[in-house]
Amino acid sequence: MSRSALAILGAGGLLACIPWLGVPSFYESILYLVFHWMVLALSWNILSGYSGYFSFGHGAFFGIGMYATAVLAGKWNWPFLATLPFAALLPALLGLLLGFVVFRVKAVRGELFALLTLAVTFVVATIILNTPIDGGPGVYLNAVEVPKLGPSPASSIYLLVLAAAVATLLVAYRVFASRLGTGLFAIHDDEDVAEVMGVPTFRYKLLAFALSCALAGVAGGIHALFVQYVTTGETFNITVPLTVVLMSVLGGTRHWAGPAIGATAITGLLYFFTAGDHAVAGRAAVGAILVLVILFMPEGILGTLLRRKPGRAARGEALIPAANAVPAAAAAEPAPAAPAPRRHPIGAPLLEVRGLSKSFKGVQALDRVNLQVRQGEILGLLGPNGSGKSTLINVVSGHYPLSAGEILFDGRDLTGAPAHRMAHAGIARTYQIPRPFAHMTVLQNVSMVAMFGCASLGRREAVREAWKWLEFTGLQARAHALPEDLNLHQRKFLELARALAARPRLVLLDEVLSGLTPGEIDEAIDLIRRIRDQGATIVFVEHVMRAVMALTDRIVVLNHGKLIAQGEAADVMKDAEVVNAYLGKPAYA
Repeated sequence: MSRSALAILGAGGLLACIPWLGVPSFYESILYLVFHWMVLALSWNILSGYSGYFSFGHGAFFGIGMYATAVLAGKWNWPFLATLPFAALLPALLGLLLGFVVFRVKAVRGELFALLTLAVTFVVATIILNTPIDGGPGVYLNAVEVPKLGPSPASSIYLLVLAAAVATLLVAYRVFASRLGTGLFAIHDDEDVAEVMGVPTFRYKLLAFALSCALAGVAGGIHALFVQYVTTGETFNITVPLTVVLMSVLGGTRHWAGPAIGATAITGLLYFFTAGDHAVAGRAAVGAILVLVILFMPEGILGTLLRRKPGRAARGEALIPAANAVPAAAAAEPAPAAPAPRRHPIGAPLLEVRGLSKSFKGVQALDRVNLQVRQGEILGLLGPNGSGKSTLINVVSGHYPLSAGEILFDGRDLTGAPAHRMAHAGIARTYQIPRPFAHMTVLQNVSMVAMFGCASLGRREAVREAWKWLEFTGLQARAHALPEDLNLHQRKFLELARALAARPRLVLLDEVLSGLTPGEIDEAIDLIRRIRDQGATIVFVEHVMRAVMALTDRIVVLNHGKLIAQGEAADVMKDAEVVNAYLGKPAYA
């Protein structure tokens, strides 16, 4: 068990002793509110903080949990503890249903997702208010028996919410330190790239959403017993989601413990002003804090403190799972050498596309393209701007869905497969304009792909694999830098390192030389030769003809989405149709 998990359990054990210490019950009530808001903030952060899907609908899932307990215990006389599984299950099912529809629509992200979840709150409140679930007068729980966990009913409720807070902290930490957490952080930075790199984004978002809703429902179920009178007006309002968002942002959304710190700070601040009969001033202070945090501490209290901690090699190192950081042994020793070359004979088809077509709102970007990529070769993919080269890369990698045709990879039919399945099959790619994960360091960018790509390595093995390819591409000295601190040449090589860390069978290089100086191009040409020497098959999209002539075994040429020529480079470049495509048809008097 990790030190963080032991610390959570140890702190929970100490706080559980409070009811037997004879302290006034007032302190139990204050601590109840701290832990109550802690559960809500942590549960919200599992979806919205980690994945970036900002939700204003947390009040709906919290309210469903409250009403599940209120109806089962208050109306149907169920034992209170028996209602909590349903308080978790019902909001989780709603989250799964909502996510199953919403997460399939790429346009519903950002503010649209936030508004949609806010609308869900009012829809749920209207349904509950106008059905026998509530009916108008609310639901009383004053006759519900409180489980005898402590020396008094108040202390028993305190112990319930403490147990929920400890469990939620453990869940938040476990998600943060797992493959799920790494995948969610990648989704937060660039969801489309995360999918292409092997993250099953749809499944991960659904899982995070359901988990977030279930934990909010448990908090609602316990809170129903605490307030003992549940009404839609008090339950389904904008206060709950706004407070939860503020707490998470204040503490830091990119660390598992950030929302807990924010919940403690805001609850204490609100009590301070309320106890002094300045409730309005307290709300104003909370609003002012939110503005100040957004302006001067965008990463929250915990994120800011961790970045200032001595010994941090990069600003982002502490903000995603610590297991992605360099092990002490790896930091002290030179990075291991790249794998020994594995040469394969050219000949056997590895990738075959048949009748591949792609259109964008009537514009035919690819028109019934047929081509083969043979095992062990470097195939040059040429054509003037707008000919469909990058579109072909995007379709084969799964970034775009195809409109028609077939994609066969090593004999397997991958037609219509999602991008993460393409990556798992052994297809990796670079982007013409580098698209690294902005909040991950160089090392974390590469190790993340090693975890989710064709290699599918464990976290420690992925870090070791990342070091190999950082040394291979000459980026080991920049391992702890953020992508924004790299120049274009280094970002291009980061794209290469990420693709290679997946241990792919086919690498799609989309204009990796564009924007580089002549000296950097020479270095990149040598690097691409070394990649082929490692055994990879390469599709090479490029306009730098000296690189094409130096590297490729064969070339194919596209024009207006159609394949117009293929063969050895020297022969194809003499083809009249190819010359016309690049230079235009000659004019005659």
